[in-house]
Amino acid sequence: MNPLLLAERAVLGAVLLEPRQLERLGWLRPEDFERPAHAALFAAFRHLADIGHPALDQTDRPTPLSWVNDSLDAASRKVRGLSPAYLHALAGYCPRSDHAPVYGRMVLDGAIRRHVLQHARRLHQTARAAALVGDPSEALQQTNVLVGTLDDLARRWGITRRPASPSRAVPVVPVPAELTEGVEEDERLLLARLADHPTSYEEVSPWLISEDFAVPLHGSLYRCLGALIHRAEPVDGLTLLWEAQRRGLLDEPGVTEYVAAVCSEPGAASAEWLGERVLRASLIRTTAQVARSIQELVDDSRHSPGHLIGLTLTALAPAEHIRSRWHAATGHARQPNGPPSLSTTGVTRANGALARSRLGSHRPHRAPTRPTSPTADSEDRTRRLTR
Repeated sequence: MNPLLLAERAVLGAVLLEPRQLERLGWLRPEDFERPAHAALFAAFRHLADIGHPALDQTDRPTPLSWVNDSLDAASRKVRGLSPAYLHALAGYCPRSDHAPVYGRMVLDGAIRRHVLQHARRLHQTARAAALVGDPSEALQQTNVLVGTLDDLARRWGITRRPASPSRAVPVVPVPAELTEGVEEDERLLLARLADHPTSYEEVSPWLISEDFAVPLHGSLYRCLGALIHRAEPVDGLTLLWEAQRRGLLDEPGVTEYVAAVCSEPGAASAEWLGERVLRASLIRTTAQVARSIQELVDDSRHSPGHLIGLTLTALAPAEHIRSRWHAATGHARQPNGPPSLSTTGVTRANGALARSRLGSHRPHRAPTRPTSPTADSEDRTRRLTR
């Protein structure tokens, strides 16, 4: 049976057996449960606790039957299918009620994976749609939402939001072929414009890089043009061909003829306009590729929630980088990351799964403070005085 389903049942069973366990699950939310019936039942527990149900005040007596009946009545107003027999069965699914925080951490683990996967799929869908309409604004907004969600999930899991170590590889997925269709012509026209009017290179060089070209040869020729212009050398068909030879580009058949054909075109279109089209296509491709990489990360159950959040941020880095360059190219101020899709309600909930390391105590876990050595204090004061 699915361990996540067992964990959800164990949490609910623990609260049914011992209502005061709810105090140790302040960081768990109803929406963290995958099954709607379980979410409704946990929300009913919260509601009864908020209105002061007497079952939560009883510590040395068995749990009253009214707790089960009232919970069933409150949950049945939101979903169908719950019955007294199912609630009694939930109590049997709980191995030990005092392990409720651990079971809750398992539920939160599943919720983090589910939320990251949902947003990654949505990001991939918006990127594919952006390729059809030519407008990446929705994809940019969805990236903001995903980053905001990661902020919230990191706080709830009790970690600092930061990318994972570079040693942890993020899977690289191929770019869908339909996202590269129609881009080659814009890239070729841009190269022709830059070769015909080298001064127009300054219009695109601050925000367009060689990796933005879908065709690797086009990116290499863009670097060749940049090298010639940087050295203040003349740019024409012969000098570009010579630079391409120095970089080993002529080893492939047909490159010499292709470079000559590019340099023979008049390059009448604006370099800035063409550059924006190339960058926009690169933004859409990168966003779709990042979304697919994140989906593969979620599918790997070996990643803990903390590592998954860090690896997701690492996977998002290329999209964040190209988004900054897109805003620079289009002259729009970069919008801050959108609000988290899951709102935070209270300090205890923000502590998330910190209860995982303190099973035997009802007190919230506190991270130990790092002692400061006198030597470190003295070095810090010396650095400040010498600035």
